[in-house]
Amino acid sequence: MSQDLTTQWLTEIQSLKQQMIAIGRDRDAAWESAEKWRKLYNTEAEQRRTDTQLSQQAIASLKAELQKVQGLDTQALPDATAVTAIQQEIEQLQSVEELKTKLVTAIKERDRLLQALKTEQDNHAQTRDNLTTALGDAIDGWTRERVALEHDTQPTL
Repeated sequence: MSQDLTTQWLTEIQSLKQQMIAIGRDRDAAWESAEKWRKLYNTEAEQRRTDTQLSQQAIASLKAELQKVQGLDTQALPDATAVTAIQQEIEQLQSVEELKTKLVTAIKERDRLLQALKTEQDNHAQTRDNLTTALGDAIDGWTRERVALEHDTQPTL
């Protein structure tokens, strides 16, 4: 009976050793899995930080470009409230897409104004040419009239 009890205990000890080995393997596998997830999380977090930084740089660059396109030169603008209003409008933009949309709108408005200015300049040049021609015609007519009057009023010899 003592032999059976010893065998039973040895079997139980062997079974517990096997369970401990299996638990150790499970623990190691869980640790490796946790380590893998930690690395993935850190990689993802670093990528997000990099993306955020790049987005902030892009926003700052686009804001600067928008100010340049809008001609936002604080020395050129006499009204300080206009500068403040423009800066507040720019600060309200929340994303790169909003900024891009605003920039496209500003560029379209600039192009429209440049086209209107060119049209006005062309019209001005045409008016100047028309007035110069009319003035030349008037001077020519006046000169002919004067010559004719001088011819008519000269005594015949």
